[in-house]
Amino acid sequence: MSDEKPTRRDILRPLHLLGIALACGVFAAVVTLVSTGAFTARVNSAIASGTYDGLTPIALGLVVGGGAFIVTLLFLAMLILVVDPAEVTKTVDRPVLYDAEPDADEPDSDGPDADGPDADEPDADGPGRGASA
Repeated sequence: MSDEKPTRRDILRPLHLLGIALACGVFAAVVTLVSTGAFTARVNSAIASGTYDGLTPIALGLVVGGGAFIVTLLFLAMLILVVDPAEVTKTVDRPVLYDAEPDADEPDSDGPDADGPDADEPDADGPGRGASA
């Protein structure tokens, strides 16, 4: 094993993911409960008298909240798998959206001979005219 001890941030990262997923699940459950009328007297009296058909709003809210929790947790785990740990600690000294800077070893393609030796000479027939014109 390595001598490096994990930091507190590394240890608590799974709890952060669970917290975010739990918040998304609770939000989805609350939205489902409000939209199905779980807090109205009409729905609650129908459930109490046994005349409510189908899944009760509370059960539906639990199903939707649990599904949102699982989907969010899987999505965040997949996003974390994409990140390279070496790239996280590396500092970035240039704008992120620019192309990578060319190495000093490679020849510069923007030099005077970039398009060939005859790039500055116009065609004998003029631009856009072929030999058959």
